[in-house]
Amino acid sequence: MSAAGYFSQSYTEARAKFLAAAEQAGLDVESHVHPLLGRDGETLAMDVVRDGPKDAPAVLIVSSACHGVEGYCGSGVQIALLGDAAWRSASRQANVAVLYIHGLNPYGFSWWRRTTHENVDLNRNFHDFAGALPRNDGYDELAAAIVPAHWPPPPEAQAALQQYAQRHGAAALQQAISGGQYGHGQGVFYGGRNPTWSHVTLRHVLQDHVTRCKHLGWIDLHTGLGPSGVGERIFACKDDAAALARARAWWGDKITSIYDGSSTSAPLQGLMWMTAYDEAPQAEYTGIALEYGTLPIMDMMNALRADQWAENHPDAPADLRERIKRQTRDAFYIDTDEWKAQIAEQGLDAALGGVRGLAAS
Repeated sequence: MSAAGYFSQSYTEARAKFLAAAEQAGLDVESHVHPLLGRDGETLAMDVVRDGPKDAPAVLIVSSACHGVEGYCGSGVQIALLGDAAWRSASRQANVAVLYIHGLNPYGFSWWRRTTHENVDLNRNFHDFAGALPRNDGYDELAAAIVPAHWPPPPEAQAALQQYAQRHGAAALQQAISGGQYGHGQGVFYGGRNPTWSHVTLRHVLQDHVTRCKHLGWIDLHTGLGPSGVGERIFACKDDAAALARARAWWGDKITSIYDGSSTSAPLQGLMWMTAYDEAPQAEYTGIALEYGTLPIMDMMNALRADQWAENHPDAPADLRERIKRQTRDAFYIDTDEWKAQIAEQGLDAALGGVRGLAAS
């Protein structure tokens, strides 16, 4: 099969391909069914496949669709890996179990949204909600301009964003918009006030699968930042020098980090992969977010702004809503054979790096 064959045009197709790949590989599927239905009335689920024994000393997680619509990319990588006999043999020989988590946020995957059904950015949702939530003064200042009352945005909304960037810098504007905010439930990059369904379900999955291993790796698949087709390997651990050294030994010296400003991502709050420390405290944890580029960053941001506006205005004209939904999917999934081939090749390389690193630990 060519690389393009691993990728899909709908959540329904992606899930069917993933389930078929697991069956072809002789692996069981554990499905956690979502409480809502998908865009086409289909069942939604976080599907989990483990390739390796329960008592394996090392586990590598490969996960997709933390940010819903980004699952078109991540699902393709997972399906490609499941169908790669040489890759599966390498992981078995290394005594590394591979845990595929398909559709962390199946609702967003199906409905072409980055958020969960609670309108929450899952990768800003991992907090102790009994305590005080972080502030984002920049977002508070810009909220009405980021998601304005009308679409397309009026000139004054665009001017407010430009003026903020002129005063504070482009990086500060990116941080204000995307770093995570907890006060605007109808805004973008909203982290929520409670754990989402995906948050709770992921914790159950981790409790079932990673409490015995001594070493844990995680590759979380994303899209939207950086040059088109280039997979940036972003350090996904606590700000820990030893963990960063391990990540660079496994995945190369070009590992970037939100902690030192080398990543295309802004510093973030409420990160999903911090659950590794909670649910597998016995394991030495090393992880990356594999972030594939699609469109220029402001095109991606504008697609998310438009999508949120459409979500807030269900009475908007149907043709405008449809254009916005297509714009959202296209911002996170480049539907060309060339892009898909790049994604699959880099995904396999990262997976092999994770297995080699875990085997050497």
